[in-house]
Amino acid sequence: MTRTQPGSPPPPPTPFRPALWASGPHAQTLIARVLRPADGPRFERERIETSDGDFLDLDWGPDPAPDAPVVLVLHGLEGSSRRRYVRNVCRALLGHGVRPVAMNLRGCSGEPNRSLRFYHSGETSDPRMVIDVIRARHPGRKVGAMGFSLGGNIVLKMLGEREDGGTGLLDAAVAMSVPYDLAAGCQLLERTRMGRVYSEYFLRSLRAKVALKRDRLSAVLDLEAVDAARTIREFDEHVTAPLNGFAGASHYYEACSSAGFLAGVGVPTLLLHARDDPFLPPEAIPERVVRSNPRLVWRLQESGGHVGFLEGAPWAPRFWADEESATFLARAMNVP
Repeated sequence: MTRTQPGSPPPPPTPFRPALWASGPHAQTLIARVLRPADGPRFERERIETSDGDFLDLDWGPDPAPDAPVVLVLHGLEGSSRRRYVRNVCRALLGHGVRPVAMNLRGCSGEPNRSLRFYHSGETSDPRMVIDVIRARHPGRKVGAMGFSLGGNIVLKMLGEREDGGTGLLDAAVAMSVPYDLAAGCQLLERTRMGRVYSEYFLRSLRAKVALKRDRLSAVLDLEAVDAARTIREFDEHVTAPLNGFAGASHYYEACSSAGFLAGVGVPTLLLHARDDPFLPPEAIPERVVRSNPRLVWRLQESGGHVGFLEGAPWAPRFWADEESATFLARAMNVP
């Protein structure tokens, strides 16, 4: 097979045919979460130390070839390398001859991180450090990144905030179901019944992490306000923002929403999104700026929910976006 050249036109998209038995954004979101296979490639865990005295846990997938490209996979809010969507895309990447490395963001690997701060939607220094580790360990190989939801926001910001658009960092990227406008996403979660259900699910996990560091955090946070937080925005106002140097939630959202960085992305990047994503209102989808950047490949679907994109039969489900992601990355990095 002839190797493709970097920047060559993407292959014709495989049409997404949403499962009729899982119609609607919430069915797509929740049923896909359950039906994705629980097993996946065998990971080898490695802990790397950060410059501020913390640690990051990486889960390395098998290496399919001595010159195989490597893709860093970033999970979403309160996810981990154990999430089914992470494991399924890692399986798909291996099937295309690509080595996956699943990164657990700070505090997400099953063990509390050491520093007071956690991860957030705009924290790009940690994945940049991991990419440096990958390149040092595998010199000469192509390196890509794949991010889901919050992880996708991080990937896009990491590329777009650089003067070179990320060309000195990555060879290709994919971002799925990204909350491009963090403020708009939070507003949608607050005003819908299911949005409040999703929010409470995340908040339970976030509150538990605060509780593990409560004594240490009492010196820097208003814990009464933290305990009273009932929305993601309120949690960000009283935890995420002060722990990471932002003036408040609005400042954090403005500084870290990936919509503001899309114009600067300089590497081939696939964007997978559903217009009915329950985590971002359709009017906040940055279609104009996406279409103005030739390095961005847009796969906007009318349906698919949030990290859903479920098709096929109940007894043989298929996960369209996972396969599209792996196919795109393999082709962009010239896997024969």
